[in-house]
This record gives sequence, C-alpha cells and structure tokens, in this order.
Amino acid sequence: MANKIPTCPVCGGEMTITHLHCPVDDVEVSGHFNTGSNPFSALTPEQLQFVVTFVRCEGRYNRMEEEMKLSYPTLRSRFNEILGALGFEPGKEDIVKPGIDERRKILEDLDTGKISAEEAQLRLAGKKEPNAGTPA
Repeated sequence: MANKIPTCPVCGGEMTITHLHCPVDDVEVSGHFNTGSNPFSALTPEQLQFVVTFVRCEGRYNRMEEEMKLSYPTLRSRFNEILGALGFEPGKEDIVKPGIDERRKILEDLDTGKISAEEAQLRLAGKKEPNAGTPA
C-alpha cells in the first residue's frame, strides 16, 4: 500500500484521511488526520526503502552500489526522483550573486590580473572558486 494520499478526482484538491481501521482487532477511529506534516508521505514504498538504505549507508554511494547491486548513475537518478517528490529541484544550487561593491572588486581584480577571466565569471555568477558546485 502506498503512503501517498491521492488527489480528489473531482476538483484535484488534497484528500484527507477521516477513517482508520485495524482488521486484527476490528477497531475503528474516525476524525480528520493531517498527513501534510510528514514530507515522506509523498514517497512510494520503494523510494522510502531507498532513503532508509541511503541513511544506513551514510550517504555513501559506493556502499549503496554494493548493497543494492545498482550503478552510480541509477542510484543518482533515483535520488533525484526522491528529491523531486519531496519538492526540491535536483541539481539546483542556491546561488548568492555578489552585490554591487563585490562585483566592482571582482572586476578590479580581473583588470589588475589578480584573477582570471574564468574565475571572475564564476564569482560574478555567485560561485567562490572555479570548482565551486562541482561534485568531488
């Protein structure tokens, strides 16, 4: 059973849980249950298992490759799918572009030869060094 609550087939709005039932004890609970506080409720069981494995392997893809018998590109693709399901944009960096004073300093450093054109371009784009944002 998936944890994701479906959307309303009529209006497309978010559905809420109003009834829970235990088949073992035949116990029923009614009310309005909020599932929005758990961001992982949007994940499929397979995605949740991936997250558990990711945490158990301390985020080390080489350990996940061995355990899950999957290649790095496949693992990375699945991770990006999970990021998307959680509402994040995979690969999107939070870039803080420099203010006007910092931009002037960068251009002065370029003009005096303290930094290269490539480094100036990266700094003006919000990256501190040439390899900023590149995975190690």
